[in-house]
Amino acid sequence: MSTPTLQDFQQQVSELLLRHRSLLDVLSKYGQSNSSVNRSVVKAITECGCIELNASKQLYPENHELHETKHQLSSHLNGQLCENCKEVVTAELGRNLFYMSALCNLLDVNMEDVVQNESDKCSTLGFFNLS
Repeated sequence: MSTPTLQDFQQQVSELLLRHRSLLDVLSKYGQSNSSVNRSVVKAITECGCIELNASKQLYPENHELHETKHQLSSHLNGQLCENCKEVVTAELGRNLFYMSALCNLLDVNMEDVVQNESDKCSTLGFFNLS
């Protein structure tokens, strides 16, 4: 089975979304799904422990090239998601994509265009893309 394109997924969401057709409903569900993604990552840290968060101030070396600095900075993350936590995080990310797609549908925005525009911006701005 081939991987569906963003356009295919967006069309599928359009056909399935019955209950939350109001922009306000979709915005609130999208916000809720963002929170659920964050919560699933937090639970992987605090309840399961498969990943750890060890955050501290980032030290930016003064005499390094910009492309070298990227390798000096930390993600503050140790470990890897276990299978169970990965399944939960993946499900929450999928639900988040569902409501993002629903929002795009209501606003007549093509998700593939959004990805292409962001990719073009990243290519043009490189390290100077502050998003």
